Amino acid sequence: MNVRRSAATLAASAVLCVGAAPAALADVATPSPAPVVPSGLFGKNDPTYDGVWRQSFALLAQHAVGEKPAQAAVDWLVGQQCADGGFASFRADTAAACDAKTMLDTNATAVAVQALKALGGQDAAVKKGADWLKSVQNADGGWAYVPGSPSEASSTSVVISALAAAGEKSAEVRSKAGKSAYEGLLAFQLGCSAEPADDRGAFAYQPTADGKLPANADATAAAVLAGLGRGALVSPSSTDTPAAPLACPATAGDPAAAAQGAAGYLAQALKKDGHLTALTPGADQPTPDTGNTADAVIALAAAGHKQSAAGALEWLKTNSAEWSKGNPAGLGTLILAARATGTDPKAFGGTDLVAALNATGPAPQSASAKASEQPADKKAEQAGKKDSGGGNVWWMILAGAAAGMGIGIVLSGRRKKNQL
Repeated sequence: MNVRRSAATLAASAVLCVGAAPAALADVATPSPAPVVPSGLFGKNDPTYDGVWRQSFALLAQHAVGEKPAQAAVDWLVGQQCADGGFASFRADTAAACDAKTMLDTNATAVAVQALKALGGQDAAVKKGADWLKSVQNADGGWAYVPGSPSEASSTSVVISALAAAGEKSAEVRSKAGKSAYEGLLAFQLGCSAEPADDRGAFAYQPTADGKLPANADATAAAVLAGLGRGALVSPSSTDTPAAPLACPATAGDPAAAAQGAAGYLAQALKKDGHLTALTPGADQPTPDTGNTADAVIALAAAGHKQSAAGALEWLKTNSAEWSKGNPAGLGTLILAARATGTDPKAFGGTDLVAALNATGPAPQSASAKASEQPADKKAEQAGKKDSGGGNVWWMILAGAAAGMGIGIVLSGRRKKNQL
C-alpha cells in the first residue's frame, strides 16, 4: 500500500499517454504555481494522483483513534464517487458527470469503501463502490489498478479487503469465467519450490515476461490482509506468536494458510535490517522503504504476530518522522500500525501522530467542539500564537515540500505514502 507502484505507474502511463513523462520533466524544470487544494481535503500537495487515497487513510485513522471526522472531510470523499460507484484518484470538478474519459481506479475505490464503511452512515456509497469493484473483476478472478489491464496481486488484495469490509464473501465473488477472487489472488504466491527458500510464501506483483514470480513486499503485505479477510483497520490481536515460514507442502487454495505463509516471508525479510528496502527510480542502491515497512507491521499484527513486527515498529518510531511530515496517507498508515500493535499513536517515537494528522486537514468534530468550549482568554492566546508568524513558517515548509514533489510523484506512481 505504499508507492503504488512503479509497475502500476507504467500501466497507468500507458493508458494515459506516453508523453506524460516529458511533460512532468518540463514541469520540474519550470516551477508551476502551487496547486489549489480543495476545501475538506487532507494534505497540501497536489491531489491529482492520490486525493481519494490520502483522504481515505486520514479518515480511517481518525476513526481508529475514536475521533469523529469533520463532516466536510467526509462529504469531500463521498462527493468524489462517480454515479456508477467507482472512484478516480481525484476529480477536480465533481459537478461534471464521470464519463468514458474518467480514469476510474480500483485502489482508490477500495480504500474509499473501507473508510466509508468504517465511518458508518454511508451504506449506499459503500454498496455502489463494492458493486463497481465486482463489475470490473478480470476473468482470472483478480483485479488491475486500471480496469481492463492484466490482474496484479496488490490491487487484487486491496479490492478483496474492501469487499470483505463491505460484507462480501470473497470466495463467492466470481468473474464471468467462474474464477473466484481468491483464485485470482493465490495465483501470485510463490510456493514451496521457490528459490531462494526465503522467498517462499511471498506474493509477486505480477509474473515477469518469462512467467517467473519475483517476491514483492508491497503485494505480500496487502495479500496477508486479503487472505485473512481483513482491511487496513486492524485491532490488536489476542494472540501473539512468532510468524513461521510457509508450511510445505502448502495447502492449496486456502487463503488463511496463504496469508500466514506470506506473513512468514515478511517476518524473515524484516530481520535483515529491521525494515524493508526498495530500489527507487534513479537510485543505485536500495533505500529504506518506510511505507511498506508500516504495511508489513499492520499485516503481521493482523496475522497474530506482533512480536515478529516489534523490531520494525521500533524502527518506524525512530525513522518515520521526516517521511510522514505533512503526509496524510503516511501519518494515517502509522496510526493504523500503532493501533494494530496496541501502541499509543500520540507518543510514537516522540511524535503525536494524531495531532500531526489533524493539522493536515479539517479538524475532527471532537476537536472543533473542544475549541468552541475554551475560555476567551485561551482563544486569544492561541490567536496570538497564530499571528506570531508560526503558521506562515509552517505553510512555507509545506509549500517547499509541494514544489519538491514534481517528478517524484509521476515516477513513484499516483500515490502515495512515499510522497514528501
